[in-house]
Amino acid sequence: MANKSQTPNNSPSEEIDLGQLFQILGNGFKKFFRFIGDIFKGIFHVIILFLLFLQRHFLKFVITGIIGLALGIYLDMTKEPRYLSTMVVEPNFNSVQQLYNNINFYHELAEAQDSLALSEALDISVKEASFIKEFQVESYSDENQKVQLFDKFVRSLDSTTKKAIDMQNFLKNFNSLDARFHTISVIASNSSIAKKLQPSIIGSISRNEYFQLQQNISDQNINLQDSLYKKQLMEVDSLQQLYKRVMVKEAEKPMQGTNINLGQGEGKENKELALITQVERLKENLVLLNEERANKSSILNVISAFPRSGVEVKGVLNSNKFWIPLGFVGITLVVLSLLELNSYLKKYKKK
Repeated sequence: MANKSQTPNNSPSEEIDLGQLFQILGNGFKKFFRFIGDIFKGIFHVIILFLLFLQRHFLKFVITGIIGLALGIYLDMTKEPRYLSTMVVEPNFNSVQQLYNNINFYHELAEAQDSLALSEALDISVKEASFIKEFQVESYSDENQKVQLFDKFVRSLDSTTKKAIDMQNFLKNFNSLDARFHTISVIASNSSIAKKLQPSIIGSISRNEYFQLQQNISDQNINLQDSLYKKQLMEVDSLQQLYKRVMVKEAEKPMQGTNINLGQGEGKENKELALITQVERLKENLVLLNEERANKSSILNVISAFPRSGVEVKGVLNSNKFWIPLGFVGITLVVLSLLELNSYLKKYKKK
């Protein structure tokens, strides 16, 4: 009886047709690349249509551009000149917010052309107030100043809070009002008017009773600290003189034996070095205190005053001969585009 060999047969569900799988993947990639190609063809078609549109109406764009350029040149020649003047200030005693409020108030009056109210606010004549066109104020700070502000801020914190402060977050959330310096700009049709505004702008901050009180308290604290440092210097100096007299007395004593106390001599030297270090530290503190006194001598320090004559505002972006032709060409483009669209819709409706 013959033995029948048994061969394992795989079921159809377990067999994988690799050819069919690759065919499906190939069709998918073809559709994807065809879709990408259609997108680029569509973009290219739109560009060609736009270029054909410009070609058909090129003469119209040139004419409107020339008309706009001529009008812009005429307006630039007939308009009154504008002059820019800037002043850099350093507000003290948290007066920066009041400074911004005052400048914004002046700007609103200038925009509204309320020369009477502006003349009263700035203590100038109504005619001089009519020359003013715009006020601006902005912070002036670079990365180095921000880092210095962060260092000053961290020094004022206790050791536990310092660990929770991150410099990157501090710089990211930096408020422009926290900057040390701020720039005040005035745009006017008179080149010398800004110089006359400076006393009124500074006085509007310096006359504030709250800031005057803060300045008086600061002066008292600085004077008190100065007297304490000087008193400490006198005490340290007296102590140094005492040590010198003691050393002279000990040197005058006759030598008894040959025993030398090294520990005692080292202790005296350490005390002398400690006194010298203390003197240097007190002198450094006095220097810093004098700098603080100078910085806080005024409620609003003027770092750079308004010049006697402002600089005329020029440049392509500030001229009518740039914006008016651009506007004319833009309006022409919109109008012709609408006419083309209307013509297309009419043809499409007939189809």
